[in-house]
Amino acid sequence: MNSTSVDQPASGRLALLQALVIQLIALSLLISIGSFAKAAETHPEEQQPTWLKKASKVEQGKTPQLNLKGSTEKHKHSWAFAFDNDFLVPGHRDQDYTYGLNFTQTGYKLDKSKPGLDKVLIGLDEFLGNTRTSIRYQEVFSREIGAFGFTPEDISVSVANTEDRPYASLVYTSIAREQIDLVDNIAWKSTLTVGVLGLGLVGDLQNWAHHSLSGKDARGWHNEISEGGEITGRYVLARQKYLDNFSDNLEIKSTSQASIGYLTEASWGLSLRAGRIHSPWASFNPELASYGERSSYSSNSNAVNEHYFWTGFAIKARAYNAFLQGQFRDSSVTYDQAELKPWLVEAWAGYTFAFQNGYRISYLIRGHSSEIRQGAGNRNLIWGGLIIARNI
Repeated sequence: MNSTSVDQPASGRLALLQALVIQLIALSLLISIGSFAKAAETHPEEQQPTWLKKASKVEQGKTPQLNLKGSTEKHKHSWAFAFDNDFLVPGHRDQDYTYGLNFTQTGYKLDKSKPGLDKVLIGLDEFLGNTRTSIRYQEVFSREIGAFGFTPEDISVSVANTEDRPYASLVYTSIAREQIDLVDNIAWKSTLTVGVLGLGLVGDLQNWAHHSLSGKDARGWHNEISEGGEITGRYVLARQKYLDNFSDNLEIKSTSQASIGYLTEASWGLSLRAGRIHSPWASFNPELASYGERSSYSSNSNAVNEHYFWTGFAIKARAYNAFLQGQFRDSSVTYDQAELKPWLVEAWAGYTFAFQNGYRISYLIRGHSSEIRQGAGNRNLIWGGLIIARNI
């Protein structure tokens, strides 16, 4: 059974120590991944394609120009808006990951003269060895703002329900950096998120929407994790590999990912899209989503007319979840690590239609296996989503 931190301060201190140890282990894992990434970076001459190495041995005036598609093109811009809600799946659920929304801008010009979250992200990448300098790499930045929340099954009860998952919410901003190997079809993607838990804004928006639609109030938001507000953050590093082209209408890629912060986990997954595909493989990343965060997909590619089905799965080893375990502040309901399942299976499926004028619309269904070992909170999560985007 889950416990209340105010009733068991000793247990809370032990849980905090446990979380700190887990974060240190996760940091070691990230450093290991970064070391692997750095080891992959050899001398510039070793990074060149074989044909260029041979060509460089001929007379200087006959050396061909390296012209990798996309490396010299002017970056395009795009924006995307995503809305997730458990109401968007059959059964009209109103529990667990209840809703999320975000706005993303991709391909903006990085202002190196001003301090910002992007400088912190670049610094972390450099510390972990996740920096590419070869001309074969294309670098793209995106920024995002959003919010999402979780509720127990019965939202009509105002008292804290220690038999179900707690209310929890996050309001955040994030910066993402993509370094795409245009020769070997590998993409390194890092994300830094800073946000606030327990602000109350997510609950206020939910109840406002319920009032507008004549729904019932979620009456327990005053019991949410870190109620009143607590700063949090997360760093994510992912490696994606585009597998050999099976056909013109099918793309498959694998993703290895590790993160430290309010969600500390490692994962591996496969994803595919099938249909009329014209956008670059690295521009489409449903496997990088974490609930509401990074659930919208925008890119710096040209506007194209395409439509495709997409699906995938990921196996996750989750070591810490602030939305269930809380953070440093006392919370009405929290779970200990021993009360949670360390292994999760996540899956998703969706359909995208893109118009020639740059607009695209997507519908998705996503979910993962139960994270709570027993009690009323022991159930699988499922939700739907809508994404509207435009390439400019």
